[in-house]
Amino acid sequence: MAKISTQTINGKAFEYALLNEFLERLSQLTQVFVLKNEPYKTDEKCFLSFEEKEQGNYKLVASFAVNFLIDIEPRLSNGINNEDVLQLEIVSDKMGQSGDVRDVLAIRSIQKWEIGISAKNNHRAVKHSRLSNDIDFGLKWLDIPCSENYFSEIKPIFEKLAKLRTESKATQKWDTLGDYHSPVYIPVLDAFRKELLRLDNDNIGIVAKRLIEYLIGRQDFYKVIKGKNKVEIQAYNLHGTLNLPFENIKPKAKIQKLKLPNRLIEVVYQENSKTTLLVTLNEGWQISFRIHSASSRIEPSLKFDINLVSSPHSLFSNQLFISK
Repeated sequence: MAKISTQTINGKAFEYALLNEFLERLSQLTQVFVLKNEPYKTDEKCFLSFEEKEQGNYKLVASFAVNFLIDIEPRLSNGINNEDVLQLEIVSDKMGQSGDVRDVLAIRSIQKWEIGISAKNNHRAVKHSRLSNDIDFGLKWLDIPCSENYFSEIKPIFEKLAKLRTESKATQKWDTLGDYHSPVYIPVLDAFRKELLRLDNDNIGIVAKRLIEYLIGRQDFYKVIKGKNKVEIQAYNLHGTLNLPFENIKPKAKIQKLKLPNRLIEVVYQENSKTTLLVTLNEGWQISFRIHSASSRIEPSLKFDINLVSSPHSLFSNQLFISK
């Protein structure tokens, strides 16, 4: 298995545990097929790399989440007939780049229905997106290109970083620059802020919605967050495809459809911070963008840690506490 971070291994082990719990529970109730693709094989290796006790912990947490999801998604356990097979699969990481944040899918082709799960292991960051000379964040995130002005503002900063990297043969570290927040982070954040506001101003009603869809996900999904002795389930029902009944069988809990924003209210620096912008949108959405270097060595790109600070009051969230 290629070298991957501990955080990634934990996340993939949890994805595998969730899929396996779905299989164990649902195969007693309906026809189930597991697509054993490459992402499945990777997740399985990650899960099997843990000791039996830790595997048991993943399984226990997953079982709580799966039992709850079966209660609120009747189509998981109910098919129209024997040909109505429920397919379970792990999604390739590449899909996240196009705004699909789901890790595990449950699909019923005959019903033209599917739900997705985003599995998180003690980890709440929504997205990790890069900024550089070559990345048009407007085009990539919102399908609207950034202006020449934006690139002319960030270009000298990233070119200087590229020069330092080349001259040091990729060995120079950020801390050798002393205070690099003022000459690097702040001008890049200022240019990003100005461009985001311009994009919104020139495309009224479009940018706020697309920003949330890019960050949260273009498809509806459940986020399952594994904590210590607890699991939290959040329902991102942006388009109304979650929590549907099956014939006369209704879900055991009601999940409201979330309202997408259509207006960017403000983009400001977080109090006492030179590295974090707070983006406030209408309908109760607020997002933080924390800029940082992805490596200890200087490179001509920067990374955002993007987190959901607040969401609409109608966001469905349920915490299940696990007693061992």
